[in-house]
Amino acid sequence: MSKYKKSEIPTLIKLIGKQAKTSSIKLASSPTEEKNRVLELAATYIDENKKYIFAENAKDMNAAKKRGLSGAMLDRLYLDESRIIDMSNTLTKIAELTDPVGTIIEKWDRPNGLSIQCVRAPIGVISVIFESRPNVTVDAAALGLKAGNATILRCGTESFHSCNAIMKSFDSALKNVRLPEHSIQLVPTQDRLAIDEILGLDCYIDLVIPRGGKSLIKKISSNCKIPLLKHLEGLCHTYIHESADQKIARSVTFNAKMRRPGICGATETLLVDKSIAKAVLPSIFDDLIEAGCEVRGDIMTSKLDSRIKVATNSDWNTEYLDNIISVRQVDGIEQALLHIEKHGSQHTDSIIASNKTVAETFLKRVDSAIVMVNTSTQFADGGEFGMGAEIGIGTGKLHARGPVGLQQLTSMKYLVRGSGQVRP
Repeated sequence: MSKYKKSEIPTLIKLIGKQAKTSSIKLASSPTEEKNRVLELAATYIDENKKYIFAENAKDMNAAKKRGLSGAMLDRLYLDESRIIDMSNTLTKIAELTDPVGTIIEKWDRPNGLSIQCVRAPIGVISVIFESRPNVTVDAAALGLKAGNATILRCGTESFHSCNAIMKSFDSALKNVRLPEHSIQLVPTQDRLAIDEILGLDCYIDLVIPRGGKSLIKKISSNCKIPLLKHLEGLCHTYIHESADQKIARSVTFNAKMRRPGICGATETLLVDKSIAKAVLPSIFDDLIEAGCEVRGDIMTSKLDSRIKVATNSDWNTEYLDNIISVRQVDGIEQALLHIEKHGSQHTDSIIASNKTVAETFLKRVDSAIVMVNTSTQFADGGEFGMGAEIGIGTGKLHARGPVGLQQLTSMKYLVRGSGQVRP
């Protein structure tokens, strides 16, 4: 439990915000080499301290099992050797990326002799509020720092011990390099009042990035005084067009659902053209059910296999984050597009098709942050896009959309150089 009394939390959060603001001023002009060194050291410390991190993660896992969290949610929380390696690799990759701060976006000269540059600049102070995935600590801290921002992290109760264990590596790295020690801060309380206090701290925090379930997003959206970069639910679709290569359709569908069912890029609804449903679906069902996935289908689909449960209207609007998929047969691409428009979350949607004209139509008309052809929705990830990592998938349309990486964590400013000009 938290060592802070509820009455102490407003003062605590205000102090964290003030420290972050002060740190952000220095970070904005910190050399790339120093920021990279912090990331490299943090990678080393995480590897050296993995036994401690595993022990703290075990505390979270035991508590989560007692609370009855789903298998998919437990998977999001769990840390093993490969995931620790992934964290270290992520830090190394981000250190190797080009520093966006100061990059010239555009430049031009005016007739009066003024020289103008538009350059990338840090946003300032970012707060990332997230739930069960401990690796978000690494992604958010590293990307925020490399982009010159001070970062305030608030993890969920279920990952509290894991995230604190990971955070110690960043604390040590910052002290070693002598960048401001409050450049990255993890809120040291599980009390939900901390979230309310963060959302009202517009005097210090420039951007809030929520990453979690519907209830968290709704709470933050309703109460926040600070600009939001929303990461809404991932109600992702895979649509198998009648021109699809059936081998590709089978392997991609299985991966899109079952690689990691609990991530936001997992396919939740499978759409299939009626003309090929009887040919393509049986093998897909065999794969999914054998792997432990529950399949819910419309009336026509449920008649194809006695193992299929009949879907309800709510299934088309549900982000399961679990071993469940809903399947609907459609009369071609127009009906598929209508379904995605009505039920999708504008996160990630994919079409499996050999017909290039149909594929291009899908790419142009699906209004999602990420639209794919002949590949798994599980590639909806900044790391897979070559961005090193991501804080989330922006599903809004302002500032940043899609994977939120380094460039998306910067703003811009204009540098104007003159030689004594005055405006008439």
